[in-house]
Amino acid sequence: MIILCLNCGSSSVKYSLFDNTAKRNIAVGLIERVGYDNAVISQEAPGKEKFEVTFPCPDFKTAIERTLNTLTDKEYGVIKNMSEIGAVGHRVVHGGPLEKSMLITPEIINLLKSISDLAPLHNPANVLGMEAAIAVMPGIKHVVVADTAWHMTMPASSYMYALPYKWYEKYQIRRYGAHGTSFLYNAKRAAVLLGKKPFDCNLIICHIGNGASVNAVKNGVSFDTSMGLTPLEGLVMGTRSGDFDASIAFQMMERENISPKDMYTILNKKSGVLGITEKYQDRRDIEIVAEKGDERCKLAIDMETYRIKKYIGAYAAALGHVDAIVFTAGVGERAPIYREKALTGLEYMGVKLDIERNKAALTKNAESLISAEDSAVKVFVIPTDEEIVYAEDVAAICEGRYDIHTNFTYSFESASYRNSLRDESLKKELLKKPFLRKCIINTPEEILKA
Repeated sequence: MIILCLNCGSSSVKYSLFDNTAKRNIAVGLIERVGYDNAVISQEAPGKEKFEVTFPCPDFKTAIERTLNTLTDKEYGVIKNMSEIGAVGHRVVHGGPLEKSMLITPEIINLLKSISDLAPLHNPANVLGMEAAIAVMPGIKHVVVADTAWHMTMPASSYMYALPYKWYEKYQIRRYGAHGTSFLYNAKRAAVLLGKKPFDCNLIICHIGNGASVNAVKNGVSFDTSMGLTPLEGLVMGTRSGDFDASIAFQMMERENISPKDMYTILNKKSGVLGITEKYQDRRDIEIVAEKGDERCKLAIDMETYRIKKYIGAYAAALGHVDAIVFTAGVGERAPIYREKALTGLEYMGVKLDIERNKAALTKNAESLISAEDSAVKVFVIPTDEEIVYAEDVAAICEGRYDIHTNFTYSFESASYRNSLRDESLKKELLKKPFLRKCIINTPEEILKA
């Protein structure tokens, strides 16, 4: 079965085409600037040159149609026609009460719309993408994969807030978390790298991107996580504030005559490192300007990495012992300075960073070990792969064999699992960056010798 995986953001569509029989991606792509006349689509596929073109894209329906046209194009496409696609998986940031992936029905769409304010930067776009894809491809099954489902194993002591209990009973006010598909993938892959069974592992996983959260994984399942009812709580992020004294919001609303709606926008879209620097939310820009001496950018890096360190320490205490710390997502995978600052000073809890390995770990195509050989706690950089989680959930649902992850085995839980598209990219990357060999692990010799 060939499965199309869609991840619709506020102005983007990230997609991949997954051959579930061969267990490999046959194409990955991204459309940026949905809603603009100068949208850009880019696509990569094994054995083909990267394709990229600018085009007018007024809405998500146009974006989905362009995705399908690109996948089926005679020159740079990878399938002959749309009929080869057996099902579609859709990522949604906040699934509310959903405990696992499910077929999309009108009732599911209505549920997701009703909780859209729980993830205001993502859920509305996720739903628009679903509706657009269903309109373009009405004859096949569509499945929702919720990032919050992974966290449904948390105990009440982790997910409850010390607020009036009736709010939980009436409105389900509780911690839901996010980045669940990424955490699921990384938890299973970390177990492979440790040579242990998934449910024998205690992990701290740091998903650090524009949105960022930390997950405490106890005996292979989510025990606690830094994001809360919405993705606003927890770490300092690109535009989100993360943890702060809630009374500040009330004071500033009164002093500046800010409405509740505007305050919500400020906390979600105008805070975080953007709020500190007043210019940048992309950490690459912040690193560059910080190196030139900009004090605000230095402060933003220090604040963000200190918050990560605090959560690592807190979750280490909560777990009792830690087998490994994992960094993943854009910043986590490719920003050595953030990892170094977050881990420095944690030697007392058995974390010993290898500085050279950490500096070398700059690829999204290979798993890396960045801790020293004598580090009691291993530290891995694992490129996340949410799309394979979507694809395998979708295939299993269509074939009637799906269950929650504690009763289900994914292909990537095997030590022999390989991502062929990443392997091909890694071969090319090693020619330009031979220093990567210092840190990458679990990689066949023929790739390392390329």
